[in-house]
Amino acid sequence: MLALVRGRPIVHPTETRLRALLLSGMDGDAVAYRTFLAELTRYLRGYLRRRIPQLADDVEDLVQEILLAVHNGRHTYRPDEPLTAWIHAIARYKLMDFFRARSRRESLHEPIDDYLDIFAAADDEPSAARRDIGKLLEQLPDKQRLPILHVKLQGLSVAETAQLTGLSESAVKVGVHRGLKALAARIRGLA
Repeated sequence: MLALVRGRPIVHPTETRLRALLLSGMDGDAVAYRTFLAELTRYLRGYLRRRIPQLADDVEDLVQEILLAVHNGRHTYRPDEPLTAWIHAIARYKLMDFFRARSRRESLHEPIDDYLDIFAAADDEPSAARRDIGKLLEQLPDKQRLPILHVKLQGLSVAETAQLTGLSESAVKVGVHRGLKALAARIRGLA
């Protein structure tokens, strides 16, 4: 931690200790590096618990992700820069990734408690709709059908779909757009 007093930097003892351990570890001292990771783990737990107290179960997973990022990126650390600022930047990025992934997952889940009456009667409409969508999708070329299937129906990301299908990410986006447009035109023609 770096603070300024009368325009001069005051270095926090945690900064000094962690920095010395990391630099020793980068010079080949395995014991110092293990100690660095252990002390950084405690530091990160406190940092994350203060930021996401309502998500205490996720703290350990995030700590591990940040430690892995620090380990994998340790060669990018510049010794003339504050270590904790570098670690905080990594932690913030991992925290933002966590929130993005969590919001994506949460948007897929709607609490069922509000809709218990949905089980009052059986309905085969979803299976009929699934069959109809399947028939409509079969009429599309693969470069439109596969992106719609993976991105819109299975919930994969554009990047995951591109990797799975061998298409570029932009081709996946174009395929989804054109495919949905073609499906809409066919549905309008059926109505």
